[in-house]
Amino acid sequence: MQKKKITIIKVGGKIVEEKESLAGLLDRFAAIEGAKVLIHGGGRSATKIAESLDIESRMVNGRRITDEPMLQVVTMVYGGLVNKNIVAGLQARGVNALGLTGADANIIRAHKRPVGEVDFGFVGDVDYADGDMLGRLIEQGIVPIVAPLTHDGKGNLLNTNADTMAAETAKGLARLYDVTLTYCFEFPGVMRNPDEPGSLIPTIDKESYKQLLADGIVSGGMIPKIDNAFNAIDNGVSQVIITKADAIDGISGTHIVA
Repeated sequence: MQKKKITIIKVGGKIVEEKESLAGLLDRFAAIEGAKVLIHGGGRSATKIAESLDIESRMVNGRRITDEPMLQVVTMVYGGLVNKNIVAGLQARGVNALGLTGADANIIRAHKRPVGEVDFGFVGDVDYADGDMLGRLIEQGIVPIVAPLTHDGKGNLLNTNADTMAAETAKGLARLYDVTLTYCFEFPGVMRNPDEPGSLIPTIDKESYKQLLADGIVSGGMIPKIDNAFNAIDNGVSQVIITKADAIDGISGTHIVA
């Protein structure tokens, strides 16, 4: 039996934190036909509110150190302010959205990242996403809006990378659906040169990815994004697209293929 299609959109904090870009994103997300899920960030808002509370933001390689005061901030911002603004905006557009963290209905379970060279504090590494539970919600006509927070089953919330949560959610749903996962950010896709609009790389497979890494064309935060994309592809996700937030129709962007 042919699986139903589902679209999972992961969107960075910058896009959902600014009124104009959020409105445009919600218009485009509402227009996507069929089953869908949105997973969002919100890091800049967390940094701004932490600063207003005299809580220091510490980052290592783009990852936020999350001690107890910072965990309180990201819980308020990700699970509250940012998430509920998205939910309210989608309800206004006729989308029956439901805001969730990984703790809600136990949809995403994680464990606290072990202390290595850096103690990241209350940061989670995902163990699994419950595709069956998400599927039950989706089949009721609900559109999950997932904040980048998980839990460990022991009462602890964990700040968790949204790209990873998107890949794990896609993997969890792949048994039930024909999944397209789209990562959207401020560029049209993976670029050979971010300053040249015509330098988009339309397709990346594992061999070309090795070369792009060796040549330094793919670097920094794009590496974990593409690693997550291949992890999803290797675990049953039909396609992964990296594209601009105003192009989430699944046509343009960089397609990550097996």
